[in-house]
Amino acid sequence: MRTFLTSAALAFCLMPASVFACQAPGSVCFKKNDGLALIKNGRPLPIVVSQQANPAVKRVAEAFAKDLQRVSGKRTQVINSIKRLKKPLVLIGVAGQNPLIDALVAKGKLKLKPLQGQWEAYQRVVVENPWPNVPQALVIVGSDRRGAIFGTFDLSERLGVSPWYWFADVPTQRQKQVYITPGVISDQPKVRYRGIFINDEDPALKGWAQKKFGGVNAGMYERVFDLVLRLKGNYMWPAMWGKAFHLDDPKNTALADNMGIVMGTSHHEPLTRAHAEWHRKSENPAGGGAWNYETNGDNIRAFWRGGIERMMSKKDGTPYESLVTLGMRGDGDEPMSEDTAIGLLEQVVKDQRKIISDVTGQAAHKTPQVWALYKEVQDYYDEGMTVPEDVTLLFADDNWGLVRRLPTKDLNRQGGFGVYYHFDYVGVPRNYKWTNTVQIGKVWQQMNLSYARGAKDLWVVNVGDLKPIEYPIDFFLTMAWNPEALTPKALSSYAQGFAEQSFGKSLATDIADLITRYGTYAAMRKPELINSETFPMGEIAEPKLKGGEFYQHYMKWKTLTSDMEKAKSKISKAQYPAFYQLVEWPIASMSNLYEMYFAAAWNKQLVEAGDARANYFQEVVERNFANDKALTEKYHQINDGKWDGMVNQVHMNYVTWNDPQQQTIPTVSHIYGGKNNIEVQFEAITPPEHVQIIAASDYTSKASNKGLTWTAIEHLGQSKAGMLALPQGKAATEARDKVALSYTFNQPFAGNAKVAIELSPTLDTLNRGGTRLGVALNEQATQILNYNLHPTGGGQHTPEEKAWAKAVINNKHVLEAEFKNLAAGSHSLTLFRIDDNIVLEKLIITAEKP
Repeated sequence: MRTFLTSAALAFCLMPASVFACQAPGSVCFKKNDGLALIKNGRPLPIVVSQQANPAVKRVAEAFAKDLQRVSGKRTQVINSIKRLKKPLVLIGVAGQNPLIDALVAKGKLKLKPLQGQWEAYQRVVVENPWPNVPQALVIVGSDRRGAIFGTFDLSERLGVSPWYWFADVPTQRQKQVYITPGVISDQPKVRYRGIFINDEDPALKGWAQKKFGGVNAGMYERVFDLVLRLKGNYMWPAMWGKAFHLDDPKNTALADNMGIVMGTSHHEPLTRAHAEWHRKSENPAGGGAWNYETNGDNIRAFWRGGIERMMSKKDGTPYESLVTLGMRGDGDEPMSEDTAIGLLEQVVKDQRKIISDVTGQAAHKTPQVWALYKEVQDYYDEGMTVPEDVTLLFADDNWGLVRRLPTKDLNRQGGFGVYYHFDYVGVPRNYKWTNTVQIGKVWQQMNLSYARGAKDLWVVNVGDLKPIEYPIDFFLTMAWNPEALTPKALSSYAQGFAEQSFGKSLATDIADLITRYGTYAAMRKPELINSETFPMGEIAEPKLKGGEFYQHYMKWKTLTSDMEKAKSKISKAQYPAFYQLVEWPIASMSNLYEMYFAAAWNKQLVEAGDARANYFQEVVERNFANDKALTEKYHQINDGKWDGMVNQVHMNYVTWNDPQQQTIPTVSHIYGGKNNIEVQFEAITPPEHVQIIAASDYTSKASNKGLTWTAIEHLGQSKAGMLALPQGKAATEARDKVALSYTFNQPFAGNAKVAIELSPTLDTLNRGGTRLGVALNEQATQILNYNLHPTGGGQHTPEEKAWAKAVINNKHVLEAEFKNLAAGSHSLTLFRIDDNIVLEKLIITAEKP
């Protein structure tokens, strides 16, 4: 998907696909044109890379050769010289580090001025008659080693090699002819560091890696690094639950550097040290004792010094490329003591920077550093904690996808700002680790806001076990490369592009619809938060049971599953492993879970009423419980057991925030003497006449002002679209500015009206005391509604903390307004943008007798 969001591609986004494929400058064409024949009659061109090239550049040349083989079916050569070549070739290298590229520049055949001094920029161009006997060359040149990598993998993706070819078994379509149209393609990232954090990896990824690679080791990380680079990421926080990246496999450190990955450590692991290292006394003589800086500072400083010494241990004297985490939290990612002084943390960072300076032999600011403002550390920042100018400040979300704080001062600071985001979490109000529950529209809204507010230096996302959240990972790193290109229009078509890349054009529309609906339904409530009492039930009736809200959710999933089965019937054998992982298993397993809890709820209700129809639902629960296991086993067996253990996560019948020890079936009962083969039917419940439900996108009129306009964002929220004032990141407005949406509703009788405005939850990112929305009836005075959700890592004690927990559990927050003495008939309700970061989903208007 990244290939369709570059600046060059945007210029042709309105052209038909067939035209774009063969006429856009530098594009890939699967039929003969006047460009360079990269693959001709099934034979790919040789690849040339300098013998003196950086190991990461050599690796990508070898990887590209394998990609060409995936496309053509034939292997090509990777060579270090052009002396004996008398045909076109592919040249991969770095400007200023490759003699052949530099010679082309000197001869005026290659213009690389736009790359000079740039970070990870690349250019791809067909050069005519570059050398005697060589008629054409496709030159892929980077401003640095990762620029060369990204320019190469960008081409691989355009050729049809999905970044998920290994991690989701997406097949590559064979091509006999591949031509590169004349012209230049160039690009570079908008966000400097873009990465993932493997976390909470026990038992799933840990168990899988043990079976597949013998552990979480270099064999596994080589695959992970390849994926990250193909997704145009460059940064990694490695798995850390009892693990130590640099110690667990001696090959890990050099592997990351040789592949071009910038290594970091998580938000609470300073100076490249995994926290597990502190407790491994046999491998860490400086370790041991209390993780308390005031009482055990000497040991802790020695421990940290060892981390920087290891970073500097390359034979050539240069550091292993790292983004060094600063700061300190309590032992095991717990908060520091309640009386921790800001001054102590400032001293910790001062001492850490001295260690960096002493060991590297240069000023601390020469080493890239980041300080994560996670949980209570953000509070210290809000209270005035001083942070060195060159350190990147990493703001965090609330662990549930809501960004907590964004910069309001020092916007031009040297180190800049970043965001640490979550697709997976262990903590209150409930762990969520099992499956993908991420709606990409929400990711877009929060990260678009973050970018607009200045968080442009580091984006890192907690991805848990990495699988099965392939789709949101793909989206996050695509957006990180170029947030400006991922417009609302690009967001609305993202699923289509992902589906086409994974399954081909003929299936793309159907599969995109499945992926999108799944994202909406799954994000509504984490599966770990669902049980038989989650949603309101209908009434017992004859001959049909009344459905209730739970029935509506059950039917959504049932219909989605039926549509998935129709798409499945069109999938080829080669595509099926990817389809099962990316489409079938997520939908089938969540649908099965909903049906199981829905049936358990009806079993309980009918047993209490002495209704023998309870027995039918007992059988459904037992069947669903067995089916959950079967779906998991099938996932583990697919592709000859390649993914054995990967989705082995307990996800049923949570009682507290933490994982249950094992899967347990919901409690069901049997009415003896009753019939089991009863046909059960449901009757849908429609809202009463005095209740009107209006989707936020179904407004009657809207008004724009001060460059702001309410915009429908597809795939955002639980309705068909969320309404968001764009552009984000702008100052507050007032009701009189009339950035407004108006809705018409009917009051069925004279009386009062209660209005519930459902919002996609957001937080006060500017620490201004809440987030405001104006609401007015007809021409009356505007009411200002304010909400202020307070995230907490523990119990919820204040109204704001309780409201936050309720909001993230239900993935919505509700504002309420009441209007009295309305006449019967038509009325107009107007909502005014006041503060930024408000997403409108739905209005529920209830008429009441006075």
